Amino acid sequence: MTSSVSIQQLDASHPDFDNQLDSLLAWESVSDHAVAETVSTILADVKREGDEALLRYTNRFDRMSAESMEQLVIPQTRLQESLEKISDAQRQALQVAADRVRRYHEHQKQQSWSYTEADGTVLGQQVTAMERVGLYVPGGKASYPSSVLMNALPAKVAGVDEVVMVVPTPDGEVNDMVFAAAAIAEVDKVITVGGAQAVAALAYGTKTVPKVDKIVGPGNIFVATAKRSVFGAVAIDMIAGPSEILVVCDGKTDPDWIAMDLFSQAEHDEQAQSILISPDVDFLKQVQASVERLLPTLAREPIARQSLTERGAFIAVKDMQQAIDVINRIAPEHLELSVEEPEAWLPSIRHAGAIFMGRHTAEAIGDYCAGPNHVLPTSGTARFSSPLGVYDFQKRSSIINCSPEGASELGKVASVLARGESLEAHARSAEYRIKKG
Repeated sequence: MTSSVSIQQLDASHPDFDNQLDSLLAWESVSDHAVAETVSTILADVKREGDEALLRYTNRFDRMSAESMEQLVIPQTRLQESLEKISDAQRQALQVAADRVRRYHEHQKQQSWSYTEADGTVLGQQVTAMERVGLYVPGGKASYPSSVLMNALPAKVAGVDEVVMVVPTPDGEVNDMVFAAAAIAEVDKVITVGGAQAVAALAYGTKTVPKVDKIVGPGNIFVATAKRSVFGAVAIDMIAGPSEILVVCDGKTDPDWIAMDLFSQAEHDEQAQSILISPDVDFLKQVQASVERLLPTLAREPIARQSLTERGAFIAVKDMQQAIDVINRIAPEHLELSVEEPEAWLPSIRHAGAIFMGRHTAEAIGDYCAGPNHVLPTSGTARFSSPLGVYDFQKRSSIINCSPEGASELGKVASVLARGESLEAHARSAEYRIKKG
């Protein structure tokens, strides 16, 4: 007989709730000293030796026997073969998802702008795309074609010149769905390397792997540590923590639906976090019963069970306003508002990566095909971070074009401020433009 699932029960009105919540949410990010040392060595080797080190580490860690880096560069014809090889249903699903993701992100494009002041001075901002970005995609058994679409398409919409994708193929195992997604997203270059060595190659450049301006995409602890280490030499999207979902329900949604929504994150890995908040204590008990009944039916039941037991929680609140307070305290990656009239509560939500409105909007829809990006801030970083988007692949340059009159008047102001800072050359440079007489 399957053992019961022990999910932590909290009450937001309890005097010690804040401390209990802190303990529940605590998660140590990339901090393993041995991993950091290994990654440091790999980064230094690839930076110094280029393709030679990249090939050596790829053969070692991915159990490959490639004789040259050229063997690891995937031609566009191979990507098209994968697109044709997958089933019609898979191809159609990828295409529908890609179309929706592309259409949503088209709305995020920022345009250059300017305005002219009365004296003719023009001020503005020029928005340009990055030239080249690197996309890291996990390989082998953990293959995510949806991540290809979510990371590559915003870059394409932004106008990035070249998207370079790296994806490991351990033991030569290729995922045709991933290659097909790369074809649909029009990825420019695919190289079958992974791990910290692939991050190093993207950050520093090798003969085969071009140096990029930004690295995006998920990976294991070695990839995350490498991304953190190369930040500065190259931009990165984020250091992502475990996936998480916070469901708020008023007690009127089918408890089986809510249980499965919680499972949708718990099955990711043992560190994933699933939390349910409700003002209806009886409903929490109903969901617990659904969890007990449905959990054994999952293929990834052991992973989900450990996640729910170690990091999951059911939180009782006195009313929806208290639920909103807890939401903003947690700042979840995924927030489901499974309540009547969710729009009424939306203005009160300050911190959440993505907000799923109403009873019929499962978070899983957002993972694949709703349109908004599934690359979201985790571990409370939604307090200051946003979902991945077109804006992450665009840069802004300030535009200043002074008219003679504007230069004269602004020069007087700059002169006073510069001399106040004892920067004489600054002041004199501005003063040269001041009209005499």
